Amino acid sequence: MAILCLSENISDLKARLEKIIIGYNYRGEHSALLKDAIHPNLVQTLEHTPALIHGGPFANIAHGCNSVLATKLALKYGDYAVTEAGFGADLGAEKFIDIKCRMSGLRPAAVVLVATIRALKMHGGVPKANLATENVQAVVDGLPNLDKHLANIQDVYGLPVVVAINKFPLDTDAELQAVYDACDKRGVDVVISDVWANGGAGGRELAEKVVALAEQDNQFCFVYEEDDSIETKLTKIVTKVYGGKGIRLTPAAKRELADLERLGFGNYPICMAKTQYSFSDDAKKLGAPTDFTVTISNLKVSAGAGFIVALTGAIMTMPGLPKVPASETIDIDEEGNITGLF
Repeated sequence: MAILCLSENISDLKARLEKIIIGYNYRGEHSALLKDAIHPNLVQTLEHTPALIHGGPFANIAHGCNSVLATKLALKYGDYAVTEAGFGADLGAEKFIDIKCRMSGLRPAAVVLVATIRALKMHGGVPKANLATENVQAVVDGLPNLDKHLANIQDVYGLPVVVAINKFPLDTDAELQAVYDACDKRGVDVVISDVWANGGAGGRELAEKVVALAEQDNQFCFVYEEDDSIETKLTKIVTKVYGGKGIRLTPAAKRELADLERLGFGNYPICMAKTQYSFSDDAKKLGAPTDFTVTISNLKVSAGAGFIVALTGAIMTMPGLPKVPASETIDIDEEGNITGLF
């Protein structure tokens, strides 16, 4: 998936596939297998507007961005292209910048940071079962998490940002005001998004704000340099983006690091495999922890994709589904009508 999403054309796809370290031969069977998959999918939204859907690597264990081809196609055919980088500014956004943008030459004009009152209350210490109850103090206590994401976008990546609150029906005015007040101190605008309820009309104000931000100059910056050592890249990500005090390499990681640099992979970007629930490698450390060290348990090269995967904490690289996945309720009838999507 990562190889497909980082390929710019069929020639690039073939070149990346040829770099895969484990394989039986150098012939082109696997390229032929993906000859149709490399083309982005043009789909129609519920409001009959076009969208490109292509690729879906997870941002906690992979680079978390759609394909380079789809993004460049969107830029060619639209005045503005909006693309998602999975999870937070510590995972998808960092990888979008340090992997996707570095490889493709793409440069973002602005960032939308999506937040929810529920998530802020959870970072403020509220159990999941009580998130529907008004708790302004918990929102305030959870705001350091939002502020750290904003700091990453503004101070580390050098990009303008707007906060979009994905509003739930039970969010109260007092809870929302706490977010407005905190973001105002940082000089960041907050916009309510009701797209889930009102479609495009629920995001019009947000779209107008994004257009205005995109016209501003920015100081786009990578987190690390390509010629930094692997250990330096890891340390910069942890200290600059996660807010930690450093890294700890296990003996296995140290051996693999030495092998990777000896084999000439030292200039590859880093793809951190890390929990999405915390800035640290411990899913239970919510909010914005600072006094922590990230343990790098192992390193492996994804030579076709062109990056080094750093395994942290107890992360599992095989994604799982819930006990009852959504696919069990989705069906299609003989006339092509799909049911069970919502």
